[in-house]
Amino acid sequence: MAAHFPTLPEPRWLDQEQQVAWRALVLGSTLLFDRLDEDLRRNHGISLVEYEILVRLSERDGRMRMSRLADSLAHSRSRVTHTIRRMEDALLVTREVSQDDGRGVSAVMTDRGRLLLENVAPTHVNGVRDHLVDLVDPADFAAVGRVFDAVADHLIAGHPDREMR
Repeated sequence: MAAHFPTLPEPRWLDQEQQVAWRALVLGSTLLFDRLDEDLRRNHGISLVEYEILVRLSERDGRMRMSRLADSLAHSRSRVTHTIRRMEDALLVTREVSQDDGRGVSAVMTDRGRLLLENVAPTHVNGVRDHLVDLVDPADFAAVGRVFDAVADHLIAGHPDREMR
């Protein structure tokens, strides 16, 4: 018996200019994140995701509930748990029972993690400047921020149970 698939409406195809911009976004963002990750791994032995975890923790007085941390990174909880486990092995973080309600688990940055963050941050910010910010007109960079705020707002609205910002 043959399967019957519903007929889908014709998609709103991208025009040539939109297609070029989309492909530039995909290639540029992939290359940028790969380069930033490579620089951190080569110079400090830490991944971009590990760096972002340390940043998030530092912005929350060194402590953050694991579920909120995963949401803030837009990563799965299992991916963050796996990364935190590696970071625990490197003595960058610990996991503790949440001080809020005693039920959840919080990631807590260690002194070693804070020191690493302080040493890694200049490499990261220089990479962001060298490979993005300083390459474009400030108005264009501001426009990129507005575009991705709109994208994030739209996609976050589809997940009201997650605390991403």
